[in-house]
Amino acid sequence: MKRHTISIIIPILNEAKHIVSLLQTLLERVKYTHHEILLIDGGSTDKTVEIVSDFIVNFRRWHHTETNRCVDNLFETEKPTIQIQLFSSDKGRAKQLNFGAQKATGNILYFLHADTFPPKHFDEYILQEIQKENKVGCFRMKFDYLHPVLIVSQFFTRFNVNWCRGGDQSLFIEKSLFELLNGFDESYIIYEDCEFINRVYEKDKFTIIPKSVKTSARKYREKGTWKLQYHFAMIHIKKSKGATPEELYTYYKKNISC
Repeated sequence: MKRHTISIIIPILNEAKHIVSLLQTLLERVKYTHHEILLIDGGSTDKTVEIVSDFIVNFRRWHHTETNRCVDNLFETEKPTIQIQLFSSDKGRAKQLNFGAQKATGNILYFLHADTFPPKHFDEYILQEIQKENKVGCFRMKFDYLHPVLIVSQFFTRFNVNWCRGGDQSLFIEKSLFELLNGFDESYIIYEDCEFINRVYEKDKFTIIPKSVKTSARKYREKGTWKLQYHFAMIHIKKSKGATPEELYTYYKKNISC
């Protein structure tokens, strides 16, 4: 059986407070160790780059120690070979995601937001779908905040229709299919994941893994849940009526990022 390698691609920007928690969680929850983690920084102005760089140095030091231990222990069946790398790219999540895909050595790409935590053995679930020839899909999603609006929103992530999809659910895809679809459209400063997933639905069968990632509701807490959900809905409606990437971003800047 062919051994697939997953490239976990994480775009980051000013994630100094949270990124170590995500990396530690990934290392705890990954089942196999022949994957790679690629962090793509889009120009952080806090200590994100410094924190990630220190984490990688410490991890490689531990990795070296564990590798030597495995060599000496005849009962070990697999050395800890997972790789973590940090890259810098132009700002913009679509650009960061595409850059990560270019640098990826795995034949499976797994796009993950910096505030989204996958379930235990997430890589095994992805590989099971790949073995069934399901080339692209995502997990269900739960928020870390029990608000009625978000409970309803997360419930709909179990349904396999494109309007229930979003980047917070994470996305796995065979690299060959990603390249066939020409990656993310970099003209989208926001909505890049939804635009890409809409193209996926037109091209291939999409799969929903019946396990949940948990994503942060920090923006909802900051902006107000009802208000933010309304504006996200308006962005979807505007896109369905033909709004350009620039028009979507203008609306976002005015109503969400202000």
